[in-house]
Amino acid sequence: MVENIIELRDISKHYEELTVLDNFNLDIKKNEFLTLLGPSGCGKTTTLKIIAGFEYADDGKVLFEGKEINNLPPYERQVNTVFQKICFISTHGCL
Repeated sequence: MVENIIELRDISKHYEELTVLDNFNLDIKKNEFLTLLGPSGCGKTTTLKIIAGFEYADDGKVLFEGKEINNLPPYERQVNTVFQKICFISTHGCL
């Protein structure tokens, strides 16, 4: 049996009056490739931010290899993120 690497259990996320995720569940298995598709505002980016730890779910659990990681900061999670747009501080330079 292939085990889940990442599991989302009953994840809910709200921004003021807007519900973005409502009891959302997801299983990602080892060596599985996953693509999230949908219209703007349906929760794709929010889901990825919750997995990476950049946002916290209002309800539900995030599990990595069966261990809950809801309260771990991003730098302690074994999840990597590549941002589409990189923001550099313009007042700093490098030689």
